[in-house]
Amino acid sequence: MSWFLSPFAADFMLRALVGGVLIAVICAVVGTWVVIRGMAFLGEAFSHGMLPGVAIATLAGWPVVIGAAASAVVMSGAIGLLQRRGRLSYDTSIGLLFVGMLSLGVIIVSHSGSFATDTTVMLFGDVLAITPGDLAMLLGALAATLVIAARLHRSFVAAAFDSRIAETLGLRPRLAHIALTGLVTLAVVASYQAVGTLLVVGMLLAPAVAAGRWTRRVGSTMTLATVFGTVAVVIGLLLSWHAGTAAGPSIAGSAVVLAAASGSAASAAERFARSRACPARLAQLLSREAPISVPVAESTS
Repeated sequence: MSWFLSPFAADFMLRALVGGVLIAVICAVVGTWVVIRGMAFLGEAFSHGMLPGVAIATLAGWPVVIGAAASAVVMSGAIGLLQRRGRLSYDTSIGLLFVGMLSLGVIIVSHSGSFATDTTVMLFGDVLAITPGDLAMLLGALAATLVIAARLHRSFVAAAFDSRIAETLGLRPRLAHIALTGLVTLAVVASYQAVGTLLVVGMLLAPAVAAGRWTRRVGSTMTLATVFGTVAVVIGLLLSWHAGTAAGPSIAGSAVVLAAASGSAASAAERFARSRACPARLAQLLSREAPISVPVAESTS
């Protein structure tokens, strides 16, 4: 077991593990709703749209989380403004802002000579550099995520199925959508340190997709997604330690592999259940049939 325990004897690896688990919980809660509501494109747009703020914060010597959060807030407000003023659809607004923010970020990076190594960190994160301050921030983000998700659970459920019914019931689906957008923003910003802007969507979606094949309730999906996310963090860190791979991509890649394996296992289990159910169902139907009577010819005298 030394191959499993010895890496986490190092302080930076232990902090990476704790931070990764906190991120896994945040992404499990938010990612479950993202998958249910079909908001994957929004998560990807926010993750790439953070690049201008991160680049400016790095140049100015500010904490990159502040720049990432500022970009996410600007993008969220701009999406709403385009919808109201420009009469554009939700997806069109996201697409325009996604390309615009990403282009602006690349322009800022390309005109600076100080991003030789920082660009890799922006795109893929540096989970091994998580500090105690980062852990405190993640704890705060997790607490906020759990409180908002719990308080607005009924509104999220109603809005996911029919916004008109939710409005009739007084559950304020518009507020639920705004709150869910805020949770996506919070999850993306919180996960930035670990997996960067390029891979954050993997942690947001893959564990929830993996869990969704085995559960039917929202709470159960979140719990199982947390397990899948935690396993991905552990596997990614161990792979990084023993194989010398980049930690952030190893974690995100492990999450995607787990999602694929979960889907294959669930499909195999469904096929097996059907193969066992067919003979049993046939026997049940036959047992309910009336006995077949064979007419007997009368004897002639």
